[in-house]
Amino acid sequence: MYDPNIKDFYERVGRLNKAHAAGFGFEGVGVLGRSYYYRPQRKSKLKLMIPVVFIVMSGFALKGAIHYSVGAQTYGNRVAELQNGEGFDKLGAAIMAPDRLTLWVSDVIRKNMQKKG
Repeated sequence: MYDPNIKDFYERVGRLNKAHAAGFGFEGVGVLGRSYYYRPQRKSKLKLMIPVVFIVMSGFALKGAIHYSVGAQTYGNRVAELQNGEGFDKLGAAIMAPDRLTLWVSDVIRKNMQKKG
């Protein structure tokens, strides 16, 4: 015998299975159910950006430390040598060129080293 509500039933079961796979569950009114203790986590673009920003800032810190350790004149000469090269040397020169952030990091290191010494 055919039940006219069977299609609605299976559609609802499909929706419940999909919600359950996403981390939701059935909860009665007035009770603390699964979603009270475990909220479904949404993927955030911020979580991807944190490692990228960390790597970029580490690169600037490394450039500043190199600038401080070899000195401004030597650092400038080495970057100029890279600019005279070919291929990836020019890319390296563009990346390693002293910018304001690199100079600031180098200056902060220099000031802190003077206080200690």
